[in-house]
Amino acid sequence: MNAASGRPAGKRYRLDKPELLAPAGNLEKLKFAVHYGADAVYIGGQKYGLRSNADNFSLEEMKEGVEFASRYGAKVFVATNIYAHQEDLAGIADYLRGLESVGISAIIAADPAVVETAMRVAPGLEVHLSTQQSTMNWQAVRFWKEEGLPRVVLARETSMDEIREIKRNVDIELEVFIHGAMCSSVSGRCVLSNHFTDRDSNRGGCCQSCRWKYDLHEGEQSVMGEGDNPFTMGSKDLCMIRHIPDLIDAGVDSFKIEGRMKSIHYVASVVNAYRQAIDAYMTDPLGYRLKQEWVDEIGKAANRPLNTGFFYSTPGAGEHIYEPEEKPAPYDFAAVVTDYEPATGMAVVQQRSPFKPGMEVEFVGPGGRAFSQKLEELFDDEGNRLDAARHPLQTIRLRTDRPVAAWDIMRKKTL
Repeated sequence: MNAASGRPAGKRYRLDKPELLAPAGNLEKLKFAVHYGADAVYIGGQKYGLRSNADNFSLEEMKEGVEFASRYGAKVFVATNIYAHQEDLAGIADYLRGLESVGISAIIAADPAVVETAMRVAPGLEVHLSTQQSTMNWQAVRFWKEEGLPRVVLARETSMDEIREIKRNVDIELEVFIHGAMCSSVSGRCVLSNHFTDRDSNRGGCCQSCRWKYDLHEGEQSVMGEGDNPFTMGSKDLCMIRHIPDLIDAGVDSFKIEGRMKSIHYVASVVNAYRQAIDAYMTDPLGYRLKQEWVDEIGKAANRPLNTGFFYSTPGAGEHIYEPEEKPAPYDFAAVVTDYEPATGMAVVQQRSPFKPGMEVEFVGPGGRAFSQKLEELFDDEGNRLDAARHPLQTIRLRTDRPVAAWDIMRKKTL
């Protein structure tokens, strides 16, 4: 028995089906992530997390998010993953009690002081060890299990072989990042932001200085030639959609998508693709085949160039982005469907970026529902014909070639 938590050590922790864990930078993104198939979402509160520039959640918004997620059988986790200085810990106990009171299922924590406080004052909260601890070996994982933690989020640098070894030696839930941005340094140990802007990466202030564009100098003299592109240190993004069987067979319990700062369109598209792939494999492992449409769906969201991170080999120089990125996003998020009238074939949508008649668009819904069409006439909510949908959040009525549903996304081609 762990004295701090009162929880039994040695309990078996293993999910029967891998959890799809999605990011949610605000309440609207949470709802889209859950609607498009996330089993759980992770969010940030207004303190103690590493994405201080995200919208983040008040306790009231967390309560609404938990109530929405529970209708879909989904859970909500809160990142409290700073490395705390002494002054950061003021109020942490009350904050954790508040999370427990609104129904948060777990916190994601790195600092042992936060871990211990949560287990002592909010026993209804699970504590998942953050990737910020850079855990990559089974002895360290076993240590945290013996402390009473049910789950460890492994470091992004952990290989597939190391995951298998950890799972063979420790019976615990393992969570890994399977999609999204990678750190150009060892995850969670970068101080570039501190050096350049006095914003502490490990206290929620990272300015992503590795993504900036730099000139190269030798002394006071620039060595940039005419036509040379500014240099960056940013790494390519992680994408494991082609390797779902390997992840499941290795024993990964939770598939984590990075991106609390990403758009609704990104979250919905990426969750939609991984949801279909995971379900297809779990339904028929022997007959499983990767579908190109899943790969294409991910490509329609805004991505940097993609790779498989550290899963199969150590990334080399070719896995960083030194010059302008290879491709812009081929689609923009144009609208959200709010209603559909079967008798008339008319959809009501809320505008998110300008569109007009004659434009090629695609409607997308959960489970891979998708079709393309050209837009015809547009009307405002009073029935007036429009030559374009120009205004943010404007209510627009339009005819669709096939039935659509609330929460479906309309996106427009940009290429």
